[in-house]
Amino acid sequence: MISPRMLLLTCLFALSGVLGGCAVNPATGETDFVTMSEQDELALGRQASQQAAKEYPRYPDEKLQAYVQQVGERVARVGDRPNLQYHFTVVDSADINAFALPGGYIYIHRGLMAYLNSEAELAAVLGHEIGHVTARHSVRQQSQASAWNVLGAAVAIGTGVSAAGDLTNVLGTAVVRGYGRDMELQADGLGAKYLARAGYDPKAMIQVVRVLKNQEDFARKVAQRNGDAVQPVGYHGLFDTHPDNDRRLQEVLGPAQALATGQQEVARDRYLQAINGLTFGDSADAGIRHGQSFYHGELGFTLTFPQGWGMLNQPSALIGFPKDQQAYIGMKLVPREGQLTPLEYLRKGAGGRLAEEQELKQAGIQGATGVVPGTPARRVAVIYLDKAAYLFIGVIKSNGSLETRDSEFLSVINSFRPLRADERKLAEARRLQLVKVSSGQSVEQLAKGENGPESDAISRIRLLNDLYPSGQPKPGDWLKIVR
Repeated sequence: MISPRMLLLTCLFALSGVLGGCAVNPATGETDFVTMSEQDELALGRQASQQAAKEYPRYPDEKLQAYVQQVGERVARVGDRPNLQYHFTVVDSADINAFALPGGYIYIHRGLMAYLNSEAELAAVLGHEIGHVTARHSVRQQSQASAWNVLGAAVAIGTGVSAAGDLTNVLGTAVVRGYGRDMELQADGLGAKYLARAGYDPKAMIQVVRVLKNQEDFARKVAQRNGDAVQPVGYHGLFDTHPDNDRRLQEVLGPAQALATGQQEVARDRYLQAINGLTFGDSADAGIRHGQSFYHGELGFTLTFPQGWGMLNQPSALIGFPKDQQAYIGMKLVPREGQLTPLEYLRKGAGGRLAEEQELKQAGIQGATGVVPGTPARRVAVIYLDKAAYLFIGVIKSNGSLETRDSEFLSVINSFRPLRADERKLAEARRLQLVKVSSGQSVEQLAKGENGPESDAISRIRLLNDLYPSGQPKPGDWLKIVR
């Protein structure tokens, strides 16, 4: 599935001199009406991939990157467009997602890789994305998007914030439409075919869908139990037009079983060794969330959001919002301007329209806050820490009153402070670790060493190892746990 952010990029590129008309689809053999030549498609992919490199950080493990490239190429070589030069990238993100850009640029998030359990399952995900490329879905699809920028970043609707369109005055948004039901199912079928051709067990496609369905169901239950403001969004479950995983499980089942001969490769142990030590959850580079608090070791700060608020950590900004999503406060790292004091910085940014000015001095740091009048008014603040400056903007949705949430905005701003030495551990990422199951050892016993509620740890181990909801491992099995 193409990422919402990449759909936005696709729409932003001007397609000049493209060739319109009918062409035979290389994967399906059907006649398609297209408005772009293959040469233009490749050029578009190159441009979009350059922007993707800025928006999606590359996971800093070149051995793992080379492994994924090797598996992807093995599948792509037997696809319907083997002439393309494919590029496979592991994205340093906990999101459970993968996407393809025009021309063979394919991305898989490490968050998705954590839940896969064999090389064949990895090949199934990559094969699905290769199917989108070979069938030229991004070329055939009509998409509309608009974007604007206030703090210097576009935040896509794919973040899971249902009211992301209301971030207009804070961080910007893109409104896009993803692939439809038929294209997703077609990519599943093509992926299963390519798996069989490459020598992998095509039933891995079924296993991937089942694993992701279980993970999505569990994540939704946890969100509902905790009253989270944002419900989890699963891989290829982003838009209403996508097939839900239950239907996909049934529709993929037939073709995948028909292609299986019993001789294809699964390569479970090889895959598990490749992802041993993989970062799980938030990365230290992006900052770590613990409950309502956020810790960033490299930048050396922490802050806390009110109880019940959601937290969205984007490469460009950290965003907090209440359950009703009627208000938002965003924080962004910005350059300091010469010798300006924090108050002078805010006055300059507000064009002289700053009211209720107040200096901030918590924990010995320099800062200032104020209100920019308007309908609605906005709470703004800037805090200096070391050589960096952190800009806050709090906004009420529509025509609401700032007073309804201003105390909560101020609580977030006032909670910002330098990390203490005893908090450095909280800014470290957790990682997958392989353990070999001993005779009589259960999931419940393995879960005792994990953080958080024991019931969640038990479920997480089962989800990570395709044992959900009640399975137990066999002695000698390698299991993924989080440490």
